[in-house]
Amino acid sequence: MSQTVADVLVGVLEQIGVKHIFALIGDSLNPLADAVRRSDIEWIGVRHEEGAALAATGQAKLTGRLGVCAGTTGPGSTHLVAGLYEASRDHAPVLALSGDMPRKLHGTDFIQTTEPDLLFRDVSLYTETVSSPSQAPAVIHQAIAAAYARRGVAHLTLPQDVIAAKADGIVSSVATLKPKSELAASAADVTDIARRIDGADSIVIMCGAGCHGAADELRALSDRLKAPLIHSVKGKDIMPYDDPRWMGGIGMIGTKAVYNAIMHCDLLLMLGTDYPYSEFLPHKSSIIQIDDRAHVLGRRAPTALGIVGSVRPTLRLLLDTVTAKSNTKFWDQVTKERRKWDEMLDKQADPARSKDRIHPQAVARAVSDLAKRDAVFAFDTGLNTLWSANWIRQSGSQRIIGSFNNAAVGTALGQANGIQALDRSRQVIALCGDGGFNMLMCEFLTAVHHKLPVKVVVYNNSAFGLISFEAESVGLPAYKKGIEFPNPDFAALAHVCGGYGFRATKPGELKTAISEAFKVDGPAIIDAVVPADEMPNLPHIDLETVGHFAMAKIKEAVLTVTRS
Repeated sequence: MSQTVADVLVGVLEQIGVKHIFALIGDSLNPLADAVRRSDIEWIGVRHEEGAALAATGQAKLTGRLGVCAGTTGPGSTHLVAGLYEASRDHAPVLALSGDMPRKLHGTDFIQTTEPDLLFRDVSLYTETVSSPSQAPAVIHQAIAAAYARRGVAHLTLPQDVIAAKADGIVSSVATLKPKSELAASAADVTDIARRIDGADSIVIMCGAGCHGAADELRALSDRLKAPLIHSVKGKDIMPYDDPRWMGGIGMIGTKAVYNAIMHCDLLLMLGTDYPYSEFLPHKSSIIQIDDRAHVLGRRAPTALGIVGSVRPTLRLLLDTVTAKSNTKFWDQVTKERRKWDEMLDKQADPARSKDRIHPQAVARAVSDLAKRDAVFAFDTGLNTLWSANWIRQSGSQRIIGSFNNAAVGTALGQANGIQALDRSRQVIALCGDGGFNMLMCEFLTAVHHKLPVKVVVYNNSAFGLISFEAESVGLPAYKKGIEFPNPDFAALAHVCGGYGFRATKPGELKTAISEAFKVDGPAIIDAVVPADEMPNLPHIDLETVGHFAMAKIKEAVLTVTRS
């Protein structure tokens, strides 16, 4: 049987190790689906195309390997775009496939007409229409190569008549389609780094996503320099929370100990991070930044030295060059402040803190305590991110993903589904705000349909909590009419969908609900009812912001009186 263009595309995806295509089928995708039927790739039909893009992105973020999603002609493809920004902003290699009408209908204002190459231009590193069978092999190779080389989205438009046509050649050089290799900094750069480190007394090492796989080297460097290790939220899972070197996070997902350390150190070593919140970075201390992306060097804070290189091989060279330090005064001070902060977190996470209210900190800590040692956590965006990221105590073998650059609400469940598909025996937990879960709750049906045993924890406070906090931080009263909303019983919803549901409204019910949900063999929702007025910790706050909060609260009180 002769191969079609769709067969060639699916064959290449199989060769490079793609296991799933996440899609919502339509007429223009029928030739692609037919090719998948004859392959070892699993077609996972989602309930919304944004869920397909998120699932592919979740896989790509976790593994660094290509994720694949597809949408049909017109609206089916446009629905992909919002989810693809997850891959674009978080630098995950994803191939997005848009079905399209036969070429003879192009330019006739036919039903569902769009211009996919134009539509996908902003979100994609590469976008092209497969316009003929003879062109297809080169374009397929180019798209996958671009997604890997620049770590982002590549997009192909697939007219139905072209992908159903007989193939004209095969994709060559398939062995070149793989993730980028690590790149060590030059010997001269390593010598320069060592010289500057040798001249500094107090050093802080900041670890981002680019430090994954370099835990041993980070520990060794920390020990040699007596330098605390701190992390961005994307680097939180690199080491266990109780490693004495691992002092905590930075910014709102961070600690006062880390803020003080980073502002008072002689030298900050930024490794594999493009942390965007400049207000939490020093403006006087010297900064050395090491990253394999040259364009991110020096753009967040004044930087004395920017080095192009991957973290792990560069640190191996540095460890052979840098002089060991013996003074632990700075280390001891940071450790003391870290322990004090951890004690506060423990008190806030105690379920017994209130008799009739489940505090969100207790939800996150209970999930953390009951999760398996190799679980994957998918964080949603909003106030719930602060609860999850600050109170989950990672094991070092667990993984954490989230919408950390795109900061999109409603992305956790879709990404969790993609990750769960990789290994249905691994525990995958999506931690969602109720607002975010409501946006794409249909993807729970995807989990039920495809037997993806994702566990979904919903912080149910009937409000967009972060919006209230953001309004008050600039002195505005929270607009309750736009922020608050009614919710269904999420546990009952889970049962109706064919999954499992558990609900906790009082502290004594919390751990039982989570524990029982984690035991069931199938997708489950834990509906944790929490108050909407819980305030997050503020590792650093200036007097102007304090004044804004005070003014906002006064305005809210006045509005309450005038409306009563």
